[in-house]
Amino acid sequence: METQFGLSHVWSQGDWVIRTVALILLAMSVASWVVIALKALNLRRHRAQARAVDNFWHSKDFAEGLNKLGPEGDNPFYLLALQGREATSHILHLDGEPPRQLHDSLDVSEWVTRSLRNALDDFTTRLQSGLAILASVGSTAPFVGLFGTVWGIYHALLGIGAAGSATIDKVAGPIGEALIMTALGLVVAIPAVLGYNALVRGNKGLLHKLNRFAHDLHAYFVTGARVGAGTPADAKVRPIKQG
Repeated sequence: METQFGLSHVWSQGDWVIRTVALILLAMSVASWVVIALKALNLRRHRAQARAVDNFWHSKDFAEGLNKLGPEGDNPFYLLALQGREATSHILHLDGEPPRQLHDSLDVSEWVTRSLRNALDDFTTRLQSGLAILASVGSTAPFVGLFGTVWGIYHALLGIGAAGSATIDKVAGPIGEALIMTALGLVVAIPAVLGYNALVRGNKGLLHKLNRFAHDLHAYFVTGARVGAGTPADAKVRPIKQG
């Protein structure tokens, strides 16, 4: 009796619509879990990179601070510091190049702010990539499963009507199998929604640390001191070195 019901029976007895719905739900589930796994690993790596920020501010010079931030790669803190240094060197003409462009006459603070903000925006875009997949799966998977249920119930009722028998044992099996599609839709949607919320919360925390680091970098490049420096040693102006 058990072999006459269940997912295998739904697949074998279902038509192309039911099978298509099942494959769509499977693809949604695989896509959402891949996104959750990849984004969670990236978030974990970026959090580890954020812990090196304190070491950066305890460095003797800027070059040593860059080394303490870790390898370049996709390290947003390293790239942000590098972008700020390059912007400052360019606007102050520390590289020896004479003014040639319109932005060469901009205020140092405004130019550094713009450069750091552009770097932050680029990283935010990369950080949020893939979240739209989770949002789409979480919002549409239940309805895809519901469509499969409605279609399955419709064909089940047609089969019961053609057989001319409406006893409970003839009705419960086909209707129950059709309802499995709704359950599958929820099974796909719930992890996607939970994963989306967890990643958004983690991204907000990371972006908060990155924005705070950018604020300190802006103060360093414009005034030569980190914001909120508690001791004279912390407030000492450190020259910007190449490397």
